[in-house]
Amino acid sequence: MKITIIGTGYVGLVTGACLAELGNDVFCLDVDQKKIDLLNNGGIPIHEPGLEEVVARNRAAGRLQFSTDVAASVAHGTLQFIAVGTPPDEDGSADLQYVLAAARNIGKYMTEFKVIVDKSTVPVGTADRVKAAVQDELTARGAEVKFSVVSNPEFLKEGAAVEDFMRPDRIVIGYDNTPEGEKAHGLMKKLYTPFNRNHERTFWMDVRSAEFTKYAANAMLATRISFMNELANLADQVGADIEAVRHGIGSDPRIGHSFLYAGAGYGGSCFPKDVQALERTARQYDQDLLILRAVEAVNDKQKLVLGQKVVKRFGADLNGKHFAVWGLAFKPNTDDMREAPARVLIRQLIDAGATIAVYDPVAMAEAKRVLALDLSAEELARIRFASSPMDTLTDAEALVIVTEWKAFRSPDFDRIKAALKHSIIFDGRNLFEPEVMAEAGFEYHGIGRSILTRA
Repeated sequence: MKITIIGTGYVGLVTGACLAELGNDVFCLDVDQKKIDLLNNGGIPIHEPGLEEVVARNRAAGRLQFSTDVAASVAHGTLQFIAVGTPPDEDGSADLQYVLAAARNIGKYMTEFKVIVDKSTVPVGTADRVKAAVQDELTARGAEVKFSVVSNPEFLKEGAAVEDFMRPDRIVIGYDNTPEGEKAHGLMKKLYTPFNRNHERTFWMDVRSAEFTKYAANAMLATRISFMNELANLADQVGADIEAVRHGIGSDPRIGHSFLYAGAGYGGSCFPKDVQALERTARQYDQDLLILRAVEAVNDKQKLVLGQKVVKRFGADLNGKHFAVWGLAFKPNTDDMREAPARVLIRQLIDAGATIAVYDPVAMAEAKRVLALDLSAEELARIRFASSPMDTLTDAEALVIVTEWKAFRSPDFDRIKAALKHSIIFDGRNLFEPEVMAEAGFEYHGIGRSILTRA
């Protein structure tokens, strides 16, 4: 099938590459000439495991092309996937300017039936706005061309996006009960047939329900994370081990083990933005989503917990003190620094007067870019970007772990102990067992595990 992908960010690039991998003829459009040049020269603008190989293989096979030519992109695909960014607006709502611009471009150039697929995460009712934008352009041209707008939200985890796309646990598609909608249904069914060979993974529904499903899923996951973080903070006070609690409640099949890990708070491009956007949608209908407001507030507070633990141990004045920080990206296997808890921790330590040495396996370049926006030049000069995890430890009072990279899970504790001024670890992801740390001679501060580290 001939497919056009509008936008080459995480969602667009992964979607385009994976659909090409299945044998489709895919045209990827982006307005950023530098990004397109990079892709055409064999580069990848994001860090995503396995993606570079898929892109290279399908470019070589002629099934995947990249361009800034809007007219050519509209002419190419019967299926037009809109996969552009929907950043939060000032009021927390999703900014749809890029989605609607893409829709207008399709309407401006289309000459035959198109299925316009909303792949971006968009609020309920966006398909109606996309439909209106396309129709306005057709009317302005005096053209009568049939089309259908469907919702096909993505469920891709950064760091595992290729795997998630190629082996989905569900495919959600919303379409209209119209002749055009039925035609779109047939084409989307054909497109996703390879994913349904063993068992049916596609959930067909109306468009608004499909749009809602994406926000509901991310809101539920964010809720589980904030819930466990609140319990972890209470566990620290009452003398319980949150890891034991996690195993105890996770064994209940009604609860399950997923997304029950206490930590330093969630970040990234999805959960913070989508929770805010769903709250904003609710307010438009005079609804107040009390639970989601609490989820967001808890997460904002949780990002402060690691820094507060450091201050509690070393005092509010950290002038003359130096700390090592492992992990900058908001999660492993990505270089994404959006809403990353590490940015909050670094701001806390800098404000208290400390200097810092930081390391992340893949996010160093992106961290330098965003921290230059967060901090003044003088503040940024108090951060050293280390060449390895061990390189951060020299003259550090303590080690603070923010991101749970696999490379951090089994370090040389003897070397860590020898390099640090004090044998102290603040573990924001509960990577280590407190008993093991105590036996190794460390003072260990996890999240919700103080019963095991109290003197």
